[in-house]
Amino acid sequence: MNGSKVNDMTRQQVAAAVRAQPAARHHVWDGVDEDERPLSRDEMRAGMAAARKRGRPAGSGSKEQVAIRFDREVLTAFRASGPGWQTRMNEALKDWLRTHTPA
Repeated sequence: MNGSKVNDMTRQQVAAAVRAQPAARHHVWDGVDEDERPLSRDEMRAGMAAARKRGRPAGSGSKEQVAIRFDREVLTAFRASGPGWQTRMNEALKDWLRTHTPA
C-alpha cells in the first residue's frame, strides 16, 4: 500500500477499540438545557454558510477600476511611502480636485 499510513493494530484490536469508545454520538437530549440541544441539519448548514468567507472583501461600491498610466517617478514616490499608497494617491487627486477644475 504505497502512500498509505500503516497501523500496527490488527482488525480485531481496531474493532475492540471502537467498541470501547463512549457512546456520545447516541446522546439523547433530555429537553432541559437548550445549550445541549443538537442542531438540526438546516441550523448546521446555516452556521457553516455564515462562517464561510471567501474571496475579496466587499468594496465601498463607489470606486471604479481603470487602466491608467503615470510617470515612473510619481509611482516610485507613492510606492516608497509604504502600504496604502494607492489610497494616498487617490486622496492626493481628490485634494487637487478641491482647488482645481479639470479642463
